[in-house]
Amino acid sequence: MKLGLARGHDVKAELREEIWRLLVKRGVARFPMPIQGRIPNFVGAEKAASRLSSLREYEGADAVFCNPDSPQRPVREMVLRDGKTLVMATPRLRRGLLVIRPSRLPSWAIRRASTIRGAFRFGRPVRPWEIQVDLKIVGSVAVTEDGARLGKGHGYSDLEYAILVECGALSPDTPIITTVHDLQVLRAGQIPMTEHDVPVDIILTPTRAIRTKGAYPKPGGIDWSLVSEQMLRDMPILAEVRARRLAGRSS
Repeated sequence: MKLGLARGHDVKAELREEIWRLLVKRGVARFPMPIQGRIPNFVGAEKAASRLSSLREYEGADAVFCNPDSPQRPVREMVLRDGKTLVMATPRLRRGLLVIRPSRLPSWAIRRASTIRGAFRFGRPVRPWEIQVDLKIVGSVAVTEDGARLGKGHGYSDLEYAILVECGALSPDTPIITTVHDLQVLRAGQIPMTEHDVPVDIILTPTRAIRTKGAYPKPGGIDWSLVSEQMLRDMPILAEVRARRLAGRSS
């Protein structure tokens, strides 16, 4: 698809608004509504998720990290039904990470466990240095064919990635995959990227799978100069990671 690029510092904000309006206009946005300010749920999310099962990266994965947003709920359910361990970020990282092991779930609970409320019921808290993630699923407002990603603007997905890298739970070789509607896929170069933005390796839509060929470098661990005291208060997981890092330095 082709969208007009905005100019100046608000390029990303303008693109988000364009995508949200476009999905609503084309009738492919779905609950929860309104989609503005969210990773938008879309018609065909289940079909996009099903494409994951045919990927070699997924087939060989034992533990899958997935965001908690609505369009990726079918991904989370598939992960559990396929007998893989699901690691999920809690909304805004306020309660850290949860791990759900399907071997401990009755069959009737699998779908429920793929929801946010169900994850809190059937999952257990896990620290990022206690896990090893084989692939990471992210939600997106938009992506480009060369792997640039646009989130909803709060930076939580990029922060999740930085935390996992910082704690050794994943590496730069760990695949990053997103599921989106075809209307959310833009031409290469339309989304500006910074050194802290995490690109995607594979884009799955209801109609196709796109391998982005690694056009953008992946960032490293946490840039502590960007972490405020308010962030440490709001996200205890960050305070834990920092305390562990400082303890390692002093030992």
